[in-house]
Amino acid sequence: MTRTKSIPDADVLRTILDHLLLLGDKAVTFATMAIATGLAAPTLVQRFRSRDQMVHAALDAGWSLLEHQTELAHGTALVSAKGAAGFLKEVSAQVDIPALWAASLRNRVLQDRAKQWRSRVELVLAVRLGGGIRGRDAAGLIFAAWQGRMLWDSAGGKSFRLGDAIKRSA
Repeated sequence: MTRTKSIPDADVLRTILDHLLLLGDKAVTFATMAIATGLAAPTLVQRFRSRDQMVHAALDAGWSLLEHQTELAHGTALVSAKGAAGFLKEVSAQVDIPALWAASLRNRVLQDRAKQWRSRVELVLAVRLGGGIRGRDAAGLIFAAWQGRMLWDSAGGKSFRLGDAIKRSA
């Protein structure tokens, strides 16, 4: 008979993901995650079997969270240029997307998941930007500008106004 988990997997994975995105891959070990989660290192080994599987599970949970947030935002955003801007703001509220992507680069499965997510975001944007070829083209450019802005904001890149670019493209 198995014991009841004192801390749910979702909570453990979120803690691992937060450390991974904030401090990087090398900062995530069974020892550091034992301290962060309050679980014993052997308990984490039992749950994940290896450090690589623990990291993969956390990143996978991060993509699941991002996909869920994307669908929630899609369901509530207006079908307009203003709705496109609101959609992007809602999508980025839960996860550091550039850090999640960077941490996923070495894993083919996670790369594919990221590509599927990008396609979904661009499709949702295209609908809000008028659809058709023009909407799809605008969505691709807006996605690239949005991600670039996220990457460079901390380095003083706030001069570019994404909302204005979305209005001009609609």
